[in-house]
Amino acid sequence: MPFSELAKQRPEWMKVRAPSSNTRFAELKGIMRAGGLHTVCEEARCPNIGECWGRGTATFQIMGDVCTRACRYCAVTSGRPETAPEPLEPLRVARAVEKMRLRHVVVTSVDRDDLPDRGAGHFAATIRAIRRKNPEVGIEVLVPDFLGFQEDALRVVLEAEPDVFNHNIETIERFYRRIRPRGDYRLALRLLDRAKDVWAELHPQREPLMTKSGIIVGMGETDDEVVGVMRDLRAHRVDIVTIGQYLQPTARHLQLDRWVTPQEFDGLRQRGEALGFASVFAGPLVRSSYHADEQAAAAARA
Repeated sequence: MPFSELAKQRPEWMKVRAPSSNTRFAELKGIMRAGGLHTVCEEARCPNIGECWGRGTATFQIMGDVCTRACRYCAVTSGRPETAPEPLEPLRVARAVEKMRLRHVVVTSVDRDDLPDRGAGHFAATIRAIRRKNPEVGIEVLVPDFLGFQEDALRVVLEAEPDVFNHNIETIERFYRRIRPRGDYRLALRLLDRAKDVWAELHPQREPLMTKSGIIVGMGETDDEVVGVMRDLRAHRVDIVTIGQYLQPTARHLQLDRWVTPQEFDGLRQRGEALGFASVFAGPLVRSSYHADEQAAAAARA
């Protein structure tokens, strides 16, 4: 099945320059390859890779490049991982953060439903390794739903003290069965809400945990349904929300339903701010990790 005509006709506001091989982009790519590391910037074909790598930021994808889920909108390779997480990967990530001179780092992963702890221990080890080598760096984790291990996984990850806890809800509830068949909308909300309480139990002297989630639009939802997701996120105490355009990765993936205009994104941002989020980033090229340092700083000032 070919790409739909709509997907081929990318509007001007969705066009970005290809990254240059003679810039900071090339330097960071060399650091990633030398460390044997993966980034979601590459695996998910993010359109902002040139800008983000050019300004010295990146999102590390730990535990390999094969995901045990097969969500219909996602470009990451799905299947059954052949190996366990590499024990020295947390140290390699920490060294790369140091070499890249990052101030705010995002660590995410593929889903690893094949692991007993769903990868929670590897997240914690990565947070601690980064903190040891880079004590001033802000650390954000973008975690999977830890299906079947949620409560224990939260304790393992939050004991390591990330600065921002992110889990992307991605889409509206009525789409979950069709495009996120192994996901659960209500479970995602509960994970975000419960993280606040677990953090307070583990770190009673610390400031409340900053939580975050992301929504993709252009898959067939309405603006009112997007606002409904934002209401649910606020009801579950989420502080930061990002909203960005769906890009159909291949002809096999879910077909693009619409190009959401910058004006429509601005309207969604305003409606999100009215709901009381500390920070709302909405735009055609916005992704959960896009300018994540600015998102966290904006929320901290609110």
